[in-house]
Amino acid sequence: MKKVLLGNEAVVKGALASGVSFVSGYPGCPAAEIGDEFGRIAKENGVYAEWSTNEKVALESAIGASFSGLKSLVNMKSFGINVASDSLLPLAYTGTKAGMVIVVADDPSCWSSAQSEQDSRAYAYLTHIPVLEPADPQECYDFTKLGFEISEKFNTPVILRTTTRSAHQRAIVNFEEINPSAGSGRKIGNFSKNPYQFSTMPPRVMEMKKELLEKIEKIKQFAEKSESNKIIGN
Repeated sequence: MKKVLLGNEAVVKGALASGVSFVSGYPGCPAAEIGDEFGRIAKENGVYAEWSTNEKVALESAIGASFSGLKSLVNMKSFGINVASDSLLPLAYTGTKAGMVIVVADDPSCWSSAQSEQDSRAYAYLTHIPVLEPADPQECYDFTKLGFEISEKFNTPVILRTTTRSAHQRAIVNFEEINPSAGSGRKIGNFSKNPYQFSTMPPRVMEMKKELLEKIEKIKQFAEKSESNKIIGN
């Protein structure tokens, strides 16, 4: 199906196509349309959606959903990932259970946020979490799906780093139309205790660090072979 979509709307379509069940976030430009759109369509699509108290709570809620077997998406603007970082770093060690995509919208030139031109890609180095960067609405859709694919394949959260330009531009997007599943109701998660994965206490935490470094090397190899990894010359 083809339709003119805002970049943020394309993210929503990509998440629905990936089977997302839980959506949380904190409203901040240029990412707010994601949460607004999910708030509007969540019930008819069998998705739970909320605006959380802050970005840390949003991430922790989504972590709980992922640990309970529900695919989750978190959305926030650039400074929100700073607020959520206290929970983000241990998440890199534990990994996820169900797929999780964290949308972080940066604002180069301060068109909307007006605090600083934070480049959230630095969190890739800090946390060893893969980052995807869509350049237009079509890639917002494709990369959201790719993010869930990577997350499921490697049991890791994936950061989708958008910018004001990619989040707020409109373009024709080819996407898969999803039939609303409100009739079947929301999916219910089930959490099973697993201290080996979920407890980041010594000495297990040091083993987790080794496993994380090995995982990121496998993700690098996957990225090198991915058709979505493109280099565009001048």
